[in-house]
Amino acid sequence: MAQELDGWTLAYSGKVRDLYESPDASGLLMVASDRVSAFDHVLEPGIPDKGSLLTTLSLWWFERLDLPNHVISSTAVSAGGQVPDAVAGRAMVVKRLEMYPIECVVRGYLSGSGWVEYSRSQSVCGVPLPAGLNDGDRLPEPIYTPAWKAPLGLHDENITYERTVELVGEKVASRLRDLSLSTFAFSSGIAADRGLILADTKFEFGDDNGTVTLADEVLTSDSSRYWDLAAWQRGERGVSFDKQVVRDWLKANWDQHGEPPRLPDDVVRLTADRYRELITRLTA
Repeated sequence: MAQELDGWTLAYSGKVRDLYESPDASGLLMVASDRVSAFDHVLEPGIPDKGSLLTTLSLWWFERLDLPNHVISSTAVSAGGQVPDAVAGRAMVVKRLEMYPIECVVRGYLSGSGWVEYSRSQSVCGVPLPAGLNDGDRLPEPIYTPAWKAPLGLHDENITYERTVELVGEKVASRLRDLSLSTFAFSSGIAADRGLILADTKFEFGDDNGTVTLADEVLTSDSSRYWDLAAWQRGERGVSFDKQVVRDWLKANWDQHGEPPRLPDDVVRLTADRYRELITRLTA
């Protein structure tokens, strides 16, 4: 549940992030919570320090990506500035944007829902792929597989590029695709230099007075799949630095009907450790 912050008005509370209106209407406060979600459910308990870890990693990437972003104040790593003390370290003050209703997903490897869809149709979001690929295989080249951001309470839906043109127009749709692919290529190179594979990720963008602007979180353990490169080269496809630990445990212990079971302490601890290790490996 979102907390009350003096002088700030809660505008939106999502599965893992809360958004507050600023006192002077100059910006928004985006707070990353310790809540963890999987299969469209918020799970119990949360992951200790998850909010601060994701915020730290987002800010690190925002500083390295050469494109406009929504950050006004990066004082989320301290108790000063515009960020309230109560959420310092896991929040940032951001611009108000007209968000595009599209999750800009880029996949360099076959995994997750992409693997499930490929198994049925030999394609992902309308993009045909070669026959004979296995779960975790590298794709011939990264593909852009957008999703429609459904209203609260509904499920996001994988869509074709042609559908994004219908939603936002050809000019914006092509800009979102090109920015997503080029940013994925750049960040994949940085990850590879540190012995990591960026298997896939999703970006979100909004309009800032005519400028397509990167928003939300970026290249975190929640929005991306990171794998250990050396392990992947040995044929080990499960060494990840994201919430795959949580997904795997749920698949083994829940039929996805009714409320999900409480996460055991060892799963929570291992997930937190993986999040921390990713930051160490990327930023050291």
